[in-house]
Amino acid sequence: MVKSEIEHGDILQDPTSKELVKLRAVADYLFDKGVGRVLFPDGVRVVKSRGRIRQVWLADEPLCAIRASDGFIVLNRRGAKFVHAALKPPRLRVTVRDDAAPFVAQGRSVFAKHIVAADPEIRPAEEVLVVDQRDGLLASGKALLAGEEMLAFKVGKAIEVRRGFG
Repeated sequence: MVKSEIEHGDILQDPTSKELVKLRAVADYLFDKGVGRVLFPDGVRVVKSRGRIRQVWLADEPLCAIRASDGFIVLNRRGAKFVHAALKPPRLRVTVRDDAAPFVAQGRSVFAKHIVAADPEIRPAEEVLVVDQRDGLLASGKALLAGEEMLAFKVGKAIEVRRGFG
């Protein structure tokens, strides 16, 4: 097992084959079948705390964090780009109006009134991709409403943006 140090004294190490299979299975469950292999290619490294994976890195860039409370994947910029490339529209996408796109790309929350399209299968608390009307990736975040509700509502916050890509 190869280990190396990153910021804050965390140690990057190679995942076991069992851990890699588990990471890919969770990604397939959360995002869609086949995304696990794209998001976690061979060569990923992990940061562990108390024996559990907390972060996944590829080369010198983080892909995602693993939420301690439920084991869900929280995407970083590079991880969101991998998922965006792996999924065909409209899967896990929320499309915003062009006038709202610059604000979302800066990391601002997405309000229902700015949404023009949303995957109807989105569930609250799910990790989603926010895109412009040409499917350009603007941000990733946590859905606060179901996909159909995002379109039906005209007021209120629909997505808590974690990372803007502007």
